[in-house]
Amino acid sequence: MTMHKKLLNDKQDYGWLPIIMHWLIALAVLGLYPLGLYIDSLSYYDPEYRTVPAWHKSIGLLVMAVFIARIAWRLINKPPMALPQPKLHEIAAKVAHAGLYLLLLITLISGYLISTADGSPIELFSWFSVPALPYAIENQEDIAGEIHFIVATLLISLAALHAGAALKHHFIDKDITLKRMLAIQED
Repeated sequence: MTMHKKLLNDKQDYGWLPIIMHWLIALAVLGLYPLGLYIDSLSYYDPEYRTVPAWHKSIGLLVMAVFIARIAWRLINKPPMALPQPKLHEIAAKVAHAGLYLLLLITLISGYLISTADGSPIELFSWFSVPALPYAIENQEDIAGEIHFIVATLLISLAALHAGAALKHHFIDKDITLKRMLAIQED
């Protein structure tokens, strides 16, 4: 097995750029979910009350930037052809991928709406500020907070199912689905 070195997708394999974006988002989601649960457990007097939410917000903004880049990249550089599989599996994969994109988008938007409900911008690691919308809805923080928790929980659950499907492809079906997302080529 070797690692391929191309940046762009081709008909058979993913290029490095979409692979890196995939794993950056996956690792961030896996880290942000438990971090969000921890934030929810903090009281006003906890020493981490100010810093940990700021990290969560900043990482969330970075995920939003990578997500937007990934969508744009996908529009200009089509993914490789799907591997042969039963039609039902193909449909399930398409629905799951669409669900991951939609749930991630809703999670990111609701997180932004929680953070900016009071009209304050979000500081991105003290590098710069992302402004709030010029208007807010009544109870925006509470409504967005409920949506954020529910949708993030659905997202992490679907991501676990997605990972399980990738492992099934690798260990049971013995196909190259997982290897394509790891940039590994058969010799």
